[in-house]
Amino acid sequence: MNREIKARLQWVRLYELKQDAGYVCRYCGVSRPTLRKWLKRYEKFGLDGLKDQSRKPHNSPTKKINEKIEKWIIDFRSQRNLGARRIQTELNRLHECSLSLASIHKVLTKHEVKPIKRLRRKNKYKSYSRPIPGDRVQIDVW
Repeated sequence: MNREIKARLQWVRLYELKQDAGYVCRYCGVSRPTLRKWLKRYEKFGLDGLKDQSRKPHNSPTKKINEKIEKWIIDFRSQRNLGARRIQTELNRLHECSLSLASIHKVLTKHEVKPIKRLRRKNKYKSYSRPIPGDRVQIDVW
């Protein structure tokens, strides 16, 4: 039994002994909601209820990405060479599916998609310069 479980058990036992939540909270330095939480868990599960529980949600109602959406994202990247921002607008425009950029990036990294291929641009044009200013300049005068 670790230290935290022992402390929680002490709070519960002291409350059972005194039946005064205010006294127990002041004496042990915990808040009333915390004491109530551990009392309920102890009454429901016994000593196992005093263990730490995962804070991870049991389900995620706002989770939007499924296999179909993942396929759309991967297709946009592979076939049309679109970035995350453009994928976001295309999903919204074509499929009426709004996703955050972070969600799109998660899908792309999950599937280990390579970065966008950038198009090579032409080299900059060479500028015309002469040692004498105005050399080879044609001026039409009437």
